[in-house]
Amino acid sequence: MTLTSKTVFPVAVSLMLGLNVAAWWHVSIQTDLAAQAPSNGARQAAASPSAADRLITDYAQQMIAQGRQTFRYDTFGSEAFWGDALQLHRAIAGAKSGGVGDGVSPKAALSIGLKVDVDALPTALQAQIKAGKVNLDDPATTLALLKLNAVVGVTGLFDAGGSLKSMGIQCAFCHSTVDDSFAPGIGKRLDGWANRDLNVGGIVSLAPNLKPFTDLLGVDAATVRKVLGSWGPGRFDAELDKDGKAFRPDGKQAGTLIPPAFGLAGVNLHTWTGFGSVPYWNAYVAATEMHGSGTFFDARLATSAQYPVASRSGAANTRGTPDRVTSKLAALHFYQLAIPAPAPPSGSFDKAASTRGKAIFDAKAKCASCHVPPLYTEPGNNLHTPAEVGVDAFQADRSPTHMYRTAPLAGLWSHQRGGFYHDGRFATLREVVDHYDDLFKLGLTEREKADLVEYLKSL
Repeated sequence: MTLTSKTVFPVAVSLMLGLNVAAWWHVSIQTDLAAQAPSNGARQAAASPSAADRLITDYAQQMIAQGRQTFRYDTFGSEAFWGDALQLHRAIAGAKSGGVGDGVSPKAALSIGLKVDVDALPTALQAQIKAGKVNLDDPATTLALLKLNAVVGVTGLFDAGGSLKSMGIQCAFCHSTVDDSFAPGIGKRLDGWANRDLNVGGIVSLAPNLKPFTDLLGVDAATVRKVLGSWGPGRFDAELDKDGKAFRPDGKQAGTLIPPAFGLAGVNLHTWTGFGSVPYWNAYVAATEMHGSGTFFDARLATSAQYPVASRSGAANTRGTPDRVTSKLAALHFYQLAIPAPAPPSGSFDKAASTRGKAIFDAKAKCASCHVPPLYTEPGNNLHTPAEVGVDAFQADRSPTHMYRTAPLAGLWSHQRGGFYHDGRFATLREVVDHYDDLFKLGLTEREKADLVEYLKSL
């Protein structure tokens, strides 16, 4: 048959009508089915979880519980160092309780940044403290608090007669504080918060026996105490026992600020200079800083030129027996990743200024190019050279990376004490903003700088 305009038009119309009818029928059926069927979310809510889903949920809950227990209470066997070797427990107890010296009273302990978990205190004891009926100037009261396991991050080991025979420390020693809800330094635990009140150097320097440090570093006890005393509250030097660098070339102290351990989910490298991941750092600290009995390996630390002390001590291949660390790393990692960054208190920042500051953060100030929301660090390899961030290379060069990590900013408001950057060189957020404005020639106005600070306080 020869197709002409007279035949093509009716055929085309029929085809289109057929297609339209089919399309209408398809849409009609789909609409009807959609009306009869529950939404995907409703179906998921209505359906019983599968065995695999239940397994994952149960596993997650178990890991958080185990990780919390480890974070708060596990010493990893560190009492062999802090108690048996350094004899620090004897300085805490004091001569009247079988130790040495005056002892450490609760007031003294609080003054050097130790915290007390109010939930570990019996109700009757809380009432007595409130009524002023507990002697907080007596080291014996400190021993009573240790027996209750109420001193955050510290475990006292007592003999059958009730005398303090040793002590160990936990992750919470540096990376937990309290909310001060009962009294200053006494309250409910805040896991993951950097304890910027804690004077680690001051505490360690109380030890009657500093021979483990003098032997390792090849210096006398007076020099060790001088170094420990230089750190001040909220600082610790986790590389001193690896490279032996007690002070910066300019004579300033070489410790770094204790970082928070919250808001780390999704963040690649941990610590100021990106040594490694969260579980890497947990193993490093547990086995070589807390001196627990565990395994830690990093061949980079065996380089004698960069790490002469570690090269001599064998810290790059630490093999504690029995290993009380490795089996805890997975749950500890899981728990830390579950700790969210804390939201800022109501009224702690100007909301209108913060909204304007966000626009500055995202665009003109270029902050978001490195502090990528919502992680506020780079997804991936979050490291930069010292020149890129406009600071000296001293701390970076103590790391195998020779670089600085882009620090996550969420919860920044909670760790302003001690300053900003790895060593607190910028006392305020405004100083940080001024630094980058000058480094990158941003040309921020006074109003823009103020707004940007308010936004940073809101994260």
